[in-house]
Amino acid sequence: MIEISQTFTFDAAHHLGAGAPENRRLHGHSFYVEVTLRGEPDAQTGFLRDFGEVDAAVKTVREMLDHRLLNEVEGLAAPTLENLARFIFVQAKVKLPELARVKISRPSYGQSCIYESP
Repeated sequence: MIEISQTFTFDAAHHLGAGAPENRRLHGHSFYVEVTLRGEPDAQTGFLRDFGEVDAAVKTVREMLDHRLLNEVEGLAAPTLENLARFIFVQAKVKLPELARVKISRPSYGQSCIYESP
C-alpha cells in the first residue's frame, strides 16, 4: 500500500459561538493542510495519482477557504478545526477517490486535527 501527500495553506477569519471569549471575536489564522491518498499505484504508470491532479483538486478547495470569513462558507457549519478537516475531506474526495486522510493544523497555536476516511 502506498500513501502520497500534498500540502497547501490558506489564511482565513472566523469566530466561534462557544469557548474562550477571544474565540467569540472575529479573528484569523494561517492554516496548513495535508491531504493523503492511499492505494496501489497503477501498474503501467507507477502513479497512485499524478501530483498535478492532486494539486488541481486541492487548489479548488483552497480557493473556497482562502481569505474568506469561514462562518460564511456554505456547508462548513461552525468553523472549528474538526469541521474544517471534515469539510476539506468531503470536498477533495469528489475529485480524489483515493483520499484517506486530511490533517489541518495551526502551528502558531500548536494545534492540529486529523479526519480519516471512515
